[in-house]
Amino acid sequence: MNADCDALLFDEQPAEVPASAGHMPWKVLIVDDEPSVHQVTELILEDLELDGRVVETVSAYSAAHAREILAAQTGFAVILLDVVMETDHAGLELVDHIRKELGDTLVRVILRTGQPGQAPERQVILDYDINDYKEKTELTAGKLFSTVITALRGYRDLSALDKNRRGLEQIVAASSSLYDIRSMETFVSGVLLQLEALLGLGNSSFFSRSFGVLGRLSDDPIENQRIVAGTGEFADLAHQPLRDAIGTREIEIVKQALSLHRSWITDDAVVVELHATDGLDGLLYLSGFCQDLDEVDRKLLEVFLGNASMALNNLHLNREIDHAQREVLYTLGEIAEFRSRETGRHVARVSKSAGLLARKLGLDEDECNIVMLAAAMHDLGKIAIPDAILNKPGRLDEAEWRLMQSHAELGYDLLKGSHRPLLTAAATIAHQHHEKWDGSGYPRGLAGTDIHLYGRIAALADVFDALGNRRCYKDAWPRGEIVAYFTEQSGRHFDPTLVELFLSHLDELFRIREDYRDD
Repeated sequence: MNADCDALLFDEQPAEVPASAGHMPWKVLIVDDEPSVHQVTELILEDLELDGRVVETVSAYSAAHAREILAAQTGFAVILLDVVMETDHAGLELVDHIRKELGDTLVRVILRTGQPGQAPERQVILDYDINDYKEKTELTAGKLFSTVITALRGYRDLSALDKNRRGLEQIVAASSSLYDIRSMETFVSGVLLQLEALLGLGNSSFFSRSFGVLGRLSDDPIENQRIVAGTGEFADLAHQPLRDAIGTREIEIVKQALSLHRSWITDDAVVVELHATDGLDGLLYLSGFCQDLDEVDRKLLEVFLGNASMALNNLHLNREIDHAQREVLYTLGEIAEFRSRETGRHVARVSKSAGLLARKLGLDEDECNIVMLAAAMHDLGKIAIPDAILNKPGRLDEAEWRLMQSHAELGYDLLKGSHRPLLTAAATIAHQHHEKWDGSGYPRGLAGTDIHLYGRIAALADVFDALGNRRCYKDAWPRGEIVAYFTEQSGRHFDPTLVELFLSHLDELFRIREDYRDD
């Protein structure tokens, strides 16, 4: 690897960094109405250095002046504060302002007073959130130096603890949100946003993953990696082979991470390996990483990435379950229809039409998918209907019609035992897709909104497909007659709102019929 691409592994300790101007200085605010106090203090502190960071002093000549500075600047480590300035208690009132109004509990406040009688030490220590109390006469150069060093160390340690606490809170919030994500693209975006929030990463990144059997067997770790999603300069590279989509330098960094099976940090990029239970591992590449990682950052990153890897596995498992459910539902629906020789791809058309109506109605994407998949099961109960009735070319007699109607109850009975949302929706649709808005339908004679919305949608999609396609007992109706029928049956057979929606999107519904025609 090139010299400018030196990397830090998570299990290595960062090299000791010498003091330099590149490190943020410790900010010390001097608040005193005597100019000579400022001059002496600055002189004593000018050579002070702690952990490779020098001291930068800022002067305020009254409590009011200090308030203005604190409103404009943050990050002060120590405040050297006089008590008596424009009023006898100006310094003490400033302490209350800092702690209570600004909410800064980390800055170390050292009171320096030339009039201890105005602010007795014992009472001040009890009543105000200060960290040290000194009389100006006792503050020799050596004592002031050691007092400030002690205060800086306290600020440093408290800041590290606070950062750790806030980081852990973010980890908990970020990790829990990742486990709720159900799409790969959203997962990637979620991980990138959380990493940016945690560590201030750049905005050009991509997620890639191995695909297929060869992805598990290849000796080349990136041979079968394809980009799933990207941001910034990688935004338009989705679905491209990784080797063709990125430059030589990026490939070199990615190979290091994948070959060592760990995440890899360079001076300007981070590669995160995410393990999947199916053996087809993925990786996140984040560019623009231009800040040093301290030990707290590194530990937080390790924790978050471990959780992200588990969330990725969770996502893959959910997708596998979802795909399996889809296949089972369509297969069961088609088994029921297969026995009816002339219904062809009725299941697919009703399913797609119901999904379209749900989207046009404004249901969210998850619910639209449930309606679409569950609608495929609307006629499951026909499995129990005899062939002689199912395929009878003429009108059914009264006994045959009662038996045919029983398919709604039979379908419901087959599906009602599950508490999974998808199968619960399928049971509802199987049970109610022959109910009518005016209460004249079957099997329960439900009316209006007592019929579940899913049942109302499936009813319209089912009748639309039945009218528009040839059956053993009738020919297909032309478009004009279908429109006239639904207009007439609005408020009788069908929900008027759904009929209006249906008529507004006829072209799309007829396109579904064409895309899934029987031949």
